[in-house]
Amino acid sequence: MSFHSTAADLVTFAAEGGGEHGGNHESLNPYLTGGGAFFALMLLLWITTRFNRDR
Repeated sequence: MSFHSTAADLVTFAAEGGGEHGGNHESLNPYLTGGGAFFALMLLLWITTRFNRDR
C-alpha cells in the first residue's frame, strides 16, 4: 500500500463521514466534554502558575 493510495482512502473515508455513523456518539454530552476540557486546562494553568512564583 503506497502513501498515495492510503491518502486517497483517508480522503474518501472523511468525505463519507465515517460510514453509517454521523460522528456523534449518544453517550457523549458536548457540554460535559467541553466542561471537562476547560477544567483540565484550568488545572494545568493553576499548576503552571504555582511553579512560576519567582516571576
